[in-house]
Amino acid sequence: MTENQTSVTEFTLLGFSLSPKIQIFLCSLFSLFYAFTLLGNGVILELICLDSKLHTPMYFFLSHLAVVDISYASNNVPKMLANFLSKGKTIFFASCIMQTFLYMAFAHTECLLLVVMSYDRYVAICHPLQYFAMMSWRICITLTVTSWACGCILALVHVVLLLRLPFCGPHEINHFFCEILSVLKLACADTTLNQVVIFAACVFILVGPLCLVLVSYTCILVAILRIQSREGRTKAFSTCSSHLCVVGLFFGSAIVMYMAPRSSHPEEQQKILSLFYSLFNPMLNPLIYSLRNSEVKGALRRTLWKQTSR
Repeated sequence: MTENQTSVTEFTLLGFSLSPKIQIFLCSLFSLFYAFTLLGNGVILELICLDSKLHTPMYFFLSHLAVVDISYASNNVPKMLANFLSKGKTIFFASCIMQTFLYMAFAHTECLLLVVMSYDRYVAICHPLQYFAMMSWRICITLTVTSWACGCILALVHVVLLLRLPFCGPHEINHFFCEILSVLKLACADTTLNQVVIFAACVFILVGPLCLVLVSYTCILVAILRIQSREGRTKAFSTCSSHLCVVGLFFGSAIVMYMAPRSSHPEEQQKILSLFYSLFNPMLNPLIYSLRNSEVKGALRRTLWKQTSR
């Protein structure tokens, strides 16, 4: 097994089977999307750092979500863009394993951060008088560090189980990055344990958190309907609806990708799903939070005013 594995020095990423002209067009389009992803999440981070009114637990978690989105997209997209323009679409074995690890770590961390953000909104709306006691900075930091740590540990488990497998060719990954299920197809040994662990991780990191989010927002909806002032209900709905949009986009695509029967999704469709939560979701997150959040729009106006008044 060790000899077979160490003999693998690189893989070939097949990517999308398209004509050269379409690949150049997609490279330009996705480069634009990637630039918007970096710009949008970068602006969110800068606003949270510069505007003191955004120095609250909610925006502390949002800043970490922006970091995850930037890292998530940067792990997968640049290699995909390079492969659109090159004939040799190879990736070294070590780089492939590292890409798999980072992709899993960022994905798991984002799932857990979304749950933490839903808990923050639940406390803010359902227990407003105890909010700063229940969401102290110590608790916020603990929840954030736990999310990152659990995400990295789960990703490490997947990678360790992956490295025990022999790869004896052909070394062609039918994907645009080293997605774990596509890499597993190249193993010439039983991958049942890997599949079981992936499914168990999906239950723990997707189904469980999604249920917690739905319970939180059910309680939030009941609390919002009890708010007497129209302005208070509008503000609560605006903040929570933006978070629900992000949750729906991320969890929906991930569950379809990893928990639906394999036969119901052809490989090309799986690539499109992966593209959705690797590029489109990180790009849409800052738009959703900025367009539907009056506090973020207010912070942007104040920052622009400070810059122009200098």
